[in-house]
Amino acid sequence: MKVSYGLAIAGALFVTAASGFSEGKPGWLTNYKQAQDEAKTNKKLLLLDFTGSDWCGWCMKLEKEVFSQPEFKEYAAKNLVLLELDFPRGKRLSATEQSQNEALAQQHGVQGFPTIVVLNSEGKKVGELGYTPGGPSAFIAQLEKLRKS
Repeated sequence: MKVSYGLAIAGALFVTAASGFSEGKPGWLTNYKQAQDEAKTNKKLLLLDFTGSDWCGWCMKLEKEVFSQPEFKEYAAKNLVLLELDFPRGKRLSATEQSQNEALAQQHGVQGFPTIVVLNSEGKKVGELGYTPGGPSAFIAQLEKLRKS
């Protein structure tokens, strides 16, 4: 069973790398392989945002209070590659994007939304976050702790 699980993830990620994706929000990628390559090339952290963008109240709150704020955008441009892994209810994703998102959620043990997984430039998990009260400053402070560890 473990072998087929690993093959399923590998297959999903291979298909992901070979096909196109829908447009994410500005500044955010939706293709894991592309985001991983960019993080490695630029030696940045890769922030994976597992979200229910059109139904999850805490996800919308995180977007409004942190991700859409100029302070976070400025920090992200210098330090992060942003990857949105959406699980919407009101809009449809391509089968490839949906498969990629499900495989990554399973790989990282995502059990609720929002879940923020942070990987280093080599793809190793350095931390996991959720909604953080206090706006962009508080969220950035948590990211800085992870970046420096």
